[in-house]
Amino acid sequence: MRFKPASTRARRFLLVSASLPALVFAGCGKGGQTTQRHAGGPVPSVAPVAEEGAVTVTTRNTTRVGGSEVLTDAAAVARVAYPGLTPGSRPEAVVVVDRRDWPGALAASALASAPLNAPILFAEGNSLPQVSREALEAMHPKGASALGGVQVIRLGTEAPLPAAYTARSLPRSDPAGTPAEVEQLLSAVSGASPREVIVVGTEGPRSMQMPAAGLAAESGAPLLPVSGAVLDAGSEALLRRLHHPAIYVINGAHVSHGVLGALARLGRVTAIPESEGGEAATPVTSSIAAARFTDGTFGWGVKDPGHGLVFARAARPLDAPAAAILSATGNYGPMLLLEAPDTIPPQLAAYLGDIQPAYGTAPEFRPVRGVYNHGWLIGDETAISLTTQAELDSLLEIKPTKQGAAEEAAVVQSE
Repeated sequence: MRFKPASTRARRFLLVSASLPALVFAGCGKGGQTTQRHAGGPVPSVAPVAEEGAVTVTTRNTTRVGGSEVLTDAAAVARVAYPGLTPGSRPEAVVVVDRRDWPGALAASALASAPLNAPILFAEGNSLPQVSREALEAMHPKGASALGGVQVIRLGTEAPLPAAYTARSLPRSDPAGTPAEVEQLLSAVSGASPREVIVVGTEGPRSMQMPAAGLAAESGAPLLPVSGAVLDAGSEALLRRLHHPAIYVINGAHVSHGVLGALARLGRVTAIPESEGGEAATPVTSSIAAARFTDGTFGWGVKDPGHGLVFARAARPLDAPAAAILSATGNYGPMLLLEAPDTIPPQLAAYLGDIQPAYGTAPEFRPVRGVYNHGWLIGDETAISLTTQAELDSLLEIKPTKQGAAEEAAVVQSE
């Protein structure tokens, strides 16, 4: 299905609709609502833009967070997860990673996992952009006791921090060095070494690697980017130290036979599918397959209603680590990808139809006893249009169906 960008009239309708209130993202900007002109005078915009460009538009079943680029997206997501208004809404630690270091940013996603649950902000080389600084100061991390009170983990950057912040710096290293450092942090915080590792082939499109970020955040498995014809010594040392872990491979089409053979000698290797039913692999099909995948207790296994979901554009790969904290807190959602702002791919529409909540028509099966889906949309209208957001809202909405009644009756009989 294909949709055109929302017109001014459509925006006006969304504004006054009770099901689609517009909210300014508090704390990520200082500006007020923007306005549009029409025959009746100025009206507030559907997506008011803060000074730094962050917007929030909420529908019944979706929440849009972010702006026109990844710095704002990361800051907005972090503030959603940690408003910083009470002790319980402050993170223990925050990760600051150089946005130019794609393997490092991907590996850092695992630090969003429990029990650390650290959100990610982006640096520009050794500079901390204003939007990242303001988000850091607003969240005011408490300090991770298991890491000696560290409040900020800098990865591949020496960006200056606000005064009196306790930081630990992980220097930029070879692609295998960062995952090893991350694994040591995860082990220190959890008190045990991980038993799973996610291996990602980093050759080829970054969009095919994006689902790995949320999966690492949900599972707490270190994320190991690999490339080339042979497994490098650092990666091999990490896997040996974990004593034959379960190894899950994402973007396996870009992992060489030599690397796969080496991995098989170091652990039990399982490839996460890139598509289903023999169709060609795309970022969209890869994200759906990763959301469905499960192996024992590992994996999302999202095959039924009642889940959080994170929607992002395949053209904005850094939104994956930026949004990783949404896969490890709140609604715990896998990342699903769209290839264009105004188009819902048919495979994605079909998948959302498969997991759409439903309730029966009998009084005892009222929707208040049902389960619900919720979608996080990352970025502004250039990433995902308002029309697409409205359509996603409909696909996530709980609906009355005969099938829902039959399923609920079966559940009652089994209890």
